[in-house]
Amino acid sequence: MKLSLIIPAYNEEQYLATCLQYAIKELTAQAKPGEFEIIVVNNASTDRTSAVAAGFENVRVVYEPVKGLTRARQRGLESASGEILAFVDADTRMPAGWLGKILDAYEQNTDLVCVSGPYRYFDLPWTKGLPVKLYWMLLAKPTYWFTRYMAVGGNFAASKQALLRIGGFDTSIAFYGEDTNIARRLASEGRVRFDLDMVMETSARRLREEGFIATATRYVINFMSEAIRNKPATSEYRDIR
Repeated sequence: MKLSLIIPAYNEEQYLATCLQYAIKELTAQAKPGEFEIIVVNNASTDRTSAVAAGFENVRVVYEPVKGLTRARQRGLESASGEILAFVDADTRMPAGWLGKILDAYEQNTDLVCVSGPYRYFDLPWTKGLPVKLYWMLLAKPTYWFTRYMAVGGNFAASKQALLRIGGFDTSIAFYGEDTNIARRLASEGRVRFDLDMVMETSARRLREEGFIATATRYVINFMSEAIRNKPATSEYRDIR
């Protein structure tokens, strides 16, 4: 199974090089040449995002001129050639074994259409990160058991054909709720799996800027709104760079 790694990027020159270094190390360790591709979607950036991505061999840059996370994800879907599409954010640092968990999940579950997992924040001291761990264990996982779907936008993989069958990403969603939206809709095509062991390292820039409680509350509200009303509750968001 060929995998396409898709990285939406809006003004991500500060984080993107490190993200690609970690991703390339993991993918080349776990897969042979030709079994994966890396796509950076330059989403209306005004900085050196494209130049940073172009500096890496075997990284393909595609352009989405209309700013918006779901628009960038959709452009990645349309540009990808893999059977499995993995989505991470430009401020992530892919851990060793991450790709293996995805491939194992698909090999073990023939009805699987999506697999996702939680974040771990590489720039948060462990004492500050404890509430985040409790959030995933005590709130997110039980919620998944109840709904049977959950995805984290910067840490999930989905079958390309399943994404195409549901019409791709909902580009009317600006930011909040987009990952719940795609997980909920993919659940109609097969099994959506949320695995606490499939951890993705990411930056805590939004948590630091907006605070853990405010950020967590906003995500919970939008998850519930998507689950109950089939649309997010929050339309406005801030880019934090």
